[in-house]
Amino acid sequence: MSTVTGTLVQLKLSLLRNGLRQSAGRRAAYIASAVVTLLFAALQLLGLVLLRGNAHAHAVVVLLVVVLALGWAVMPLFFPGGDETLDPTRLVMLPLRPRPLVRALLAASLVGIGPLFTVCLFAGSVIAVARGAAAYIVGVVAVGLALLVCVALARAVATANIRLLTSRKGRDLAVLSGLVIAVGAQVVNFGAQRLGSSGLGQLAPAADVLRWVPPASAIGAVDAVSEGSYGIAAAQLALSVVALVALLAMWAQHLTRLMTSPDGSTLQAAGDATVRDRPSTGLARLLPAGRTGTAMERSLRYVWRDPKTKAAWVTSLAIGLIVPVFNALQGTGSIYFACFAAGMLGIQMYNQFGQDTSAFWMVAMTISSTRDAYVELRARALALLVITLPYAALVTVLTTAMLGDWARLPEVLGLSFALLGAMLATGAWTSARFPYSIPQEGYKNVAPGQAGLAWIAIFGGMVAAALLCAPVIAVTIWINTSAGGDAWSRLLLPVGTAYGAAIAYLGLRLAAPRTAERLPEILTAVSKG
Repeated sequence: MSTVTGTLVQLKLSLLRNGLRQSAGRRAAYIASAVVTLLFAALQLLGLVLLRGNAHAHAVVVLLVVVLALGWAVMPLFFPGGDETLDPTRLVMLPLRPRPLVRALLAASLVGIGPLFTVCLFAGSVIAVARGAAAYIVGVVAVGLALLVCVALARAVATANIRLLTSRKGRDLAVLSGLVIAVGAQVVNFGAQRLGSSGLGQLAPAADVLRWVPPASAIGAVDAVSEGSYGIAAAQLALSVVALVALLAMWAQHLTRLMTSPDGSTLQAAGDATVRDRPSTGLARLLPAGRTGTAMERSLRYVWRDPKTKAAWVTSLAIGLIVPVFNALQGTGSIYFACFAAGMLGIQMYNQFGQDTSAFWMVAMTISSTRDAYVELRARALALLVITLPYAALVTVLTTAMLGDWARLPEVLGLSFALLGAMLATGAWTSARFPYSIPQEGYKNVAPGQAGLAWIAIFGGMVAAALLCAPVIAVTIWINTSAGGDAWSRLLLPVGTAYGAAIAYLGLRLAAPRTAERLPEILTAVSKG
């Protein structure tokens, strides 16, 4: 081991050790996460061993390796702060050449729970498909080669995007990891249900293609040797070797550019920059005049520009569409799942002032009466409706078209609009009664010490919204159970819409005096982050 490699490996170990010494809480969290990860790896290893002898074992392990490689590629983009050694810009002042530095960083990257977890799954994949001594010998090479490809892929992606990842926009990107997890969970759930009903044979066509994609080709070589296809195995191993060399070369190229190119901190700032007035955007021209339009534009700009608000909206939009559509694709869904879209977006009305954080003091300075508070809350609700109303209608129509149940479209739309109105009402009230701060940095959506307020505001408000919708729900049940109820189903659209509008108006009216009275408390609560 060279001096540079040994130094960086020791640095990685020191970073892990010193990080655990910072606090007992951090040490307990690390140990707990390590135990859970290793336990999960052990269970996956056992499952892969039990898969040995199955006719479709090769398809499962090939897809598993592809998913692991994809995880290695995207995790640095979403969690750039998870490994301090991912940032090579900290080494730019050292007299190091790119190639020795690449070897050293590659060795340091093999230290940690992630590589150990990956080795366990790769080893289990080899055991699942290997038959004979030659296959196991190739399997040892394949595990090491696949691991190196995954690590090199992660490092190359991180180095190519390190300027973005260490900037504010990069930290904003990390907030969207919740969306990836939420959407991925739904996709995995859908795929598991399809496999449970149709068997593992459905994986074979995809596996036949992906077995030639590194690093899955390395594990595919083990199966090829087991089948006696030594030429195919050699070609698959060669593909993985070529991929590793290409990734290392790309990594070295990006590393050289990164350590020799100037960045914003080394370039002379442009002098005498003039600030030009920009004309009003098209959005502003479409909104009402006065305070209502100004507050609506502010709220919509939060949705577009603020990372935490954008992440919450994108996640709600995605899940609100995925749940009804995936259930409809499985043939077991109900048209009433379309109400999930209105429910997910209605949650955005809760904690309206928390998204302003400490900047809420500028809004508070403009609220001097109940009327001002009502106009502010009404504008925020209208901004939410600009997105929610067409989206809820679109999801409902799409779900109806997939299920072919057009007769119930009016009543489901009416129920969705009534639910949305109830959530606007309860969201306005809980925003004034139970405000909490949303930290701008990191991945937490609630400031320390305010988790109880968040639970009360969100879940208490949702229960209250469900109770407010009880009359419309009761009418819907009566229409679907009564012999002559179908004739009244079309009336649920105007009735549900009017009921939702009335409930929302009443909720805003009741929340306005509470907001005006509690401005100091609200400002204190939302500024803690």
